Amino acid sequence: MTEKFIIGIVGSPFGVKGFVKVRPLSGEIAHLLKLESVQINKDGKERLLQIEEISSAPPNALIHFKGIDSPEAAKTLNGAQLLVDRSQAAPLAEGEFYIEDLKGLQVVSSSGEQIGTITDIIEGGGGELMEIKLTNGETRLVPLRKEFFPDISPEKGKIVLENLWILE
Repeated sequence: MTEKFIIGIVGSPFGVKGFVKVRPLSGEIAHLLKLESVQINKDGKERLLQIEEISSAPPNALIHFKGIDSPEAAKTLNGAQLLVDRSQAAPLAEGEFYIEDLKGLQVVSSSGEQIGTITDIIEGGGGELMEIKLTNGETRLVPLRKEFFPDISPEKGKIVLENLWILE
């Protein structure tokens, strides 16, 4: 199970004091406002940054990191990913799940036949698509929708695919 989550993407600088706009990937800002520090991943390099100030500016959060005190310094963070521990990620409501927890799940038919494994979740124009590596080695994309996956419970370790015609 994934223990670190990407919770946001740093955007452009905001103002003259070194603030940056951060787009939350969950669409929610409330959990970001409680953070005191985050891991920043930029160009494959991670570092821990302390948060000096954070505020809500929907749909973004505005964050000022310790030591980032100018627009020029803030601009160097553009495109960086904000990583936090699972405990600091957006809280889940009943029936919700973290996308990362779907990766690696076994995909089976309603009769229990092994179909493949979820390798990735891709953002498509009409919603998320599950990338499934079939048992024969081929890969298929299936919309992450109730008519195909009626019960999504990552804790079960597998997911049932209905309407197998979607794989043809």
